[in-house]
Amino acid sequence: MLIKTASVDLTNCDREPIHIPGSVQPYGCLLACDGSVGMVRRHSVNASAMLGVGSGDINGRRLDDLIGEGPAHDIRNAIAKWGNQQRPGLLIDFKVAHSQTAFNVAVHRHKGVNIIEFEPADASDATPPLELSRLLIGRIGQCNDLDVLFDNAARLLRGALGYDRVMVYQFAHDGSGRVISEARRGDLESFLGQHFPAGDIPQQARVLYVQNTVRIVSDASGERVAIEPEFDTSGEPLDLSFAHLRSVSPIHCEYLRNMGVGASMSISIIHDGVLWGLIACHHYAPRALSMEKRVAAEMFGEFFSMQLAGLLQKRKLAASESAQRYLDQLLHNVSHHGDIEDLLKESIRDFSVLMPCDGIGLYLNKIWTSYGNAPPAAAVPALMGFINSVAEGRVWATSALSDRLPAAEDYAAAVSGVLAVPLSQLPRDYLLFFRSEVTQTLNWAGDPNKTYEIGPLGDRLTPRKSFAIWKETVQRQSQPWLQNERDTAEAVRSALVEVVLRHNELLADERHKADLRQKILNEELNHRVKNILALIKSLVSHPVEDGRSIEDYVASLKGRIQALSLAHDQVIRGAGGGALKGLLDAEFSPYRESVKAIEVTGPDVLLDARAYSVLALVLHELATNAAKYGALSVSTGRLSLQWKRTDIGDCEIHWLERDGPLVTPPLRPGFGSMLIGRSIPYDLGGESDVDYEPAGTRVRLLIPARFVVWPAPVAACNVRARREDDRPMASMRGLKVLMVEDQLLIAMDVETMLTHEGAASVKTASSVKEALIALTIMRPDVAILDVNLGNGSSVPVAQALRERGIPFVFATGYGETSLIPASMDDVPIVRKPYDLTSLVAAMTTAMAKKNSAG
Repeated sequence: MLIKTASVDLTNCDREPIHIPGSVQPYGCLLACDGSVGMVRRHSVNASAMLGVGSGDINGRRLDDLIGEGPAHDIRNAIAKWGNQQRPGLLIDFKVAHSQTAFNVAVHRHKGVNIIEFEPADASDATPPLELSRLLIGRIGQCNDLDVLFDNAARLLRGALGYDRVMVYQFAHDGSGRVISEARRGDLESFLGQHFPAGDIPQQARVLYVQNTVRIVSDASGERVAIEPEFDTSGEPLDLSFAHLRSVSPIHCEYLRNMGVGASMSISIIHDGVLWGLIACHHYAPRALSMEKRVAAEMFGEFFSMQLAGLLQKRKLAASESAQRYLDQLLHNVSHHGDIEDLLKESIRDFSVLMPCDGIGLYLNKIWTSYGNAPPAAAVPALMGFINSVAEGRVWATSALSDRLPAAEDYAAAVSGVLAVPLSQLPRDYLLFFRSEVTQTLNWAGDPNKTYEIGPLGDRLTPRKSFAIWKETVQRQSQPWLQNERDTAEAVRSALVEVVLRHNELLADERHKADLRQKILNEELNHRVKNILALIKSLVSHPVEDGRSIEDYVASLKGRIQALSLAHDQVIRGAGGGALKGLLDAEFSPYRESVKAIEVTGPDVLLDARAYSVLALVLHELATNAAKYGALSVSTGRLSLQWKRTDIGDCEIHWLERDGPLVTPPLRPGFGSMLIGRSIPYDLGGESDVDYEPAGTRVRLLIPARFVVWPAPVAACNVRARREDDRPMASMRGLKVLMVEDQLLIAMDVETMLTHEGAASVKTASSVKEALIALTIMRPDVAILDVNLGNGSSVPVAQALRERGIPFVFATGYGETSLIPASMDDVPIVRKPYDLTSLVAAMTTAMAKKNSAG
């Protein structure tokens, strides 16, 4: 190949027509026949001597005359069997008519030409190729680790084939390669770990390595045997792409000689139809490997490629399983997390366990979150725009980002490599792994930027003359992303897309459930409000008994409404559960003075939050119905409610009404009836039996044991009784009180109660700001703080009071204790609506704690 230009670089090698060299290697000879394998059209010039057919012209003669009718017949049969395949057919220890030499013959058909190659058989090959192949394949078939596979392959081939050096050579994504395993003669320098530039193997050579998986160079001196004629009558050269004897490029021969190599053989490693690497065999003297051993090497190479594919797949699966285990946990967390975006942001640093990296970036819904070494926030829009343009919805990676995105040079020290994992089909959301710049010294086997000078073969490229290790400092590059890391990234992509899709499904399902819950809640709330209003109307309409004053009537009415409110509060809160007896006391308090008898008996039992809420709803419904239609609607009515523990720990409750109006079953079940009959079976898996007897309604309820706790009996103790007049035990006389409450009517009610009990003054404030101003002009003796003020909490006021040493109590409407900081969990709490006795008791406790601390 002639290079006329002054500037010469390696790309010229890619144009060398190495598949049509017009010559063969000297360790064999070649005949090219017509389509019927009857007439010889071309031959290598050494064919006459090697086949013993004299010095006459071979072209134009019949194959039968040159080698004999029998051998020619056998060759035609072999071509008929193998001719249309890329792999040549083989005839071992083959005899021809005019020679005493036994040959190994390879035959194949290419582009309509039948090519026959003769190689003298090597009598020293004592091991049959099948046995040699079985030996080699059997050894590596037991390898379950890639490094072990590579090491064993190099050692086994050197032992079996006798080369001075055997290397396993792996290609990188940029076409360069690295020696990953080596077996060598003891006096030779090691090439293990050395990098070879991509240009060492021109592109057309890589194509031939895929087509013809075993390639031999018998003598690097470059001796070539010409084919006559070089061109046929149409001017076409002979294509030797699949020929064993194809001669070697003079450039490659110089390359080998400059390395001191006298002969070589390569075995292609093919993975997924692509050249993954080579097994390169070097010998430091001429060496022609016999066809038998080449066949064994070819079979070994194919099995090696399959074994490699299996182990790569195994590693891919292991990486995928590892990533899947982590991401399965992430998916599990999704079901307990309200927001996938928040979950991924919280988990960002944990993604670094998936592969070695120096930083992580998450670009989700145009929001950037990063951990470790990552591009500055100002550079993110340009980076994401670039990644969108190149990733195309696939995992994409580069170890030299600034080569692709010049603006990345500004932060190349922190980020030189990036691996992008798309989280959606649209080019929008990504998980990014970053690697920092690694100023590394690579062991290049020669200068990768080869500049050649005019060589001894004329005006042509000359390979590098010194193979001393070339030290190249790589800047603005990171450690490369290996295939197993790309496999992990693909597993991450699949799993995260599944996480996102699963989360969307959960959200859709949760939205559907929320809609149903809201609908039921609205119906229930509407029903309960009607019941409460009806009950209040009934309470208000109850006439004043003879001999009672209007003040007594009002006090009694307030007590009933207070008890009704407490029961309602328990249903709404239902957070921590509670005692069944306490729930019954709250439900029955409004009726105890209006009926003849309410009997409640049973051992102590605690209900969990779920059972407490459900049972409170059912009992409230039963009590409401009894107050409207049953025993609680008349003064002569009697109600008995008893419960007991069953043998298996369930709680069995019996409700019995007597001496009320005549009972008739409802014509059609309403919402309340369905609530009583179905709530406990549906929500708790228990039982609910309702019998509308004429004498009074009878109900049996069964709460399963898993929802109840039966406390151990405790010894009775004396409890200080309330005063006969039901007035508070503590005095508010002379106290200055600060009341923080955003509801004016409630504040006025409390102010009236406390003033009536002797409080000197009650200052009310509706907001934190107003309360803090009040503290600058007065010092209260005690304060009452509504926790939830609607537009905030009263905690700042509590902190100001604590700093001043002023005692206070918290008031909550619906269990808003979550708003109270842990540092104030010792502060007394009173439930709303306010009950004077409970309020004064809580205030007394708060002041007593302050006095004891002082």
